[in-house]
Amino acid sequence: MEITVQWIRTSWTKRSRGGEAASRRNAAPIGFALPSAETASAHVIRMHERDGFKPYDTQEDRGRIDVQLRETDGRLRVFPRVQPLFALPPRPPAVRLAPGQWVRWQLNYRFSSTAGMQDWSYWLDTFNIAYGPVNAEVFLSTPTVFVDEQGPLR
Repeated sequence: MEITVQWIRTSWTKRSRGGEAASRRNAAPIGFALPSAETASAHVIRMHERDGFKPYDTQEDRGRIDVQLRETDGRLRVFPRVQPLFALPPRPPAVRLAPGQWVRWQLNYRFSSTAGMQDWSYWLDTFNIAYGPVNAEVFLSTPTVFVDEQGPLR
């Protein structure tokens, strides 16, 4: 069965925590139309504050994306991997998609330099994953399942 993966990473600093910059960040898309590509590839989009949150997209090997994908009993088990440094239990359970369904899973992170000499930086990862044949506009619609794993960033 076909598996379609789109990974969007939006990154910013404290400069985009409020005002006009935060409005631009909050207006950044969380789903994009798919380019024509092989199903073994993932559609990867990066948006950063320094570029005004302009999207830059590439294709990457699906195996390099930090999400577990396992087909079992006619369903796709989806679970983003979170490195132990960032994982805060409890995490929601994995999602099991039936053919024709898709999930949008969002996680956010906050970072500082190890010495604390630089400002905080932030990421929002959005994983859009579909199971079965899809059209190029699938991730512009409402997902079958939405998992919001975002925490307060302060």
